[in-house]
Amino acid sequence: MAADLSNIVKAYDVRGVVPDEWDESLAELFGAAFVEVTGATAIVVGHDMRPSSPALSGAFARGAAARGVDVTLIGLCSTDQLYYASGTLDLPGAMFTASHNPARYNGIKLCRAGAAPVGQDTGLAAVRELVEQWSEQGAPAVAGGTAPGTITEQDTLAGYAEHLKALVDLRAIRPLKVVVDAGNGMGGHTVPTVFEGLPLELVPMYFELDGTFPNHEANPLDPKNIVDLQARVKAEGADLGLAFDGDADRCFVVDERGEGVSPSAVTALVAARELARNGGTGTVIHNLITSWSVPEVVREHGGTPVRTRVGHSFIKEEMARSGAIFGGEHSAHYYFKDFWNADTGMLAALHVLAALGGQDGPLSELVSSYDRYAGSGEINSTVADQADRLAAVKAAYGSAEGITLDELDGLTATSADWWFNLRASNTEPLLRLNVEARDPLTLAKVRDEVLSLVRA
Repeated sequence: MAADLSNIVKAYDVRGVVPDEWDESLAELFGAAFVEVTGATAIVVGHDMRPSSPALSGAFARGAAARGVDVTLIGLCSTDQLYYASGTLDLPGAMFTASHNPARYNGIKLCRAGAAPVGQDTGLAAVRELVEQWSEQGAPAVAGGTAPGTITEQDTLAGYAEHLKALVDLRAIRPLKVVVDAGNGMGGHTVPTVFEGLPLELVPMYFELDGTFPNHEANPLDPKNIVDLQARVKAEGADLGLAFDGDADRCFVVDERGEGVSPSAVTALVAARELARNGGTGTVIHNLITSWSVPEVVREHGGTPVRTRVGHSFIKEEMARSGAIFGGEHSAHYYFKDFWNADTGMLAALHVLAALGGQDGPLSELVSSYDRYAGSGEINSTVADQADRLAAVKAAYGSAEGITLDELDGLTATSADWWFNLRASNTEPLLRLNVEARDPLTLAKVRDEVLSLVRA
């Protein structure tokens, strides 16, 4: 019987418990299948700090090299550092990480040359199919007796840091004191090199690379995971705090008061800066649960906002299709045309530092013009029947006067004073609710009305 990998091959990546759900033997098959599907003659492979990452990435490299493909190992790296390597070397890439998942998990994020995404519809389903076929007997021999490829090592960290700093000029900013919580993830590897030579006083937190995450889960979108950072920013009298997730492709910002800055406000701020860099024109992508502030700011700065579904594959596809200069998601993923349309939280962080250091006021004051509405954040509800509850909410709001509905991604209801989006999770029996309103009282009213229907 061929293996069933449906539990570990997700919409955008491979992710599962090691060694229960996958191991080095499967990683080797993934390497062979990846080069078969992409037709690559050379690839680049990197990994995070998880205990299982070096062995899994090594096995993947062996599987690829056995089919005649030359492999460049870049070793420890952040996910956006792997995208940099894929972009600058013009090679398909594989990043071994499970992002913010617990230590026993690991995974693979795959991309084609130039950091182009690989998801279910762009090669991942075909990779899974081959691995399942080969899981019994192993990968077949390569036709024509092809010689194995080479496996070499290359350090890309310095090049990655220089590329980012060439895109945002921080040399003339006022000195800033910055607390960075790396969560024992890859930010501890990349931040010191990226910040080197900049007028920044760095206060590091949890920079020791430790894939067991001894201090807190490396997921800064969960409020409990930034409590330490918030306290340290205030204790240090710092100008701001930055928190990175496990593979350091997402970045969350805390202001000088220790208050979290909405990723929508960061999206709007960076969009304004990127539009200015591009002569006041350009397309900016935002997903449908970002704040009303984002398209407003984009238009105010001469740009064209484009709304998409939630998820990095949709953002990246629309970036490529429209030639967009920037894209942002409320999950703190930020995408840049100048970074091969890939997401890099580090580049977004440099934009925030440049904006703050280029004026005299505090960060809270700077971002207030980009944070105009009351937002609920994402509220999850466990439900037995997602479709039934969505239908109930649609029925309740569908006939109401002055409310428009759309189903681009779940259900979005919009009125003059508020909007909400209700989406089903792809992997869990959850409905995810996001609400925004012009004032906190209206927000609370709409939130409670929708939740009463969802949880009925």
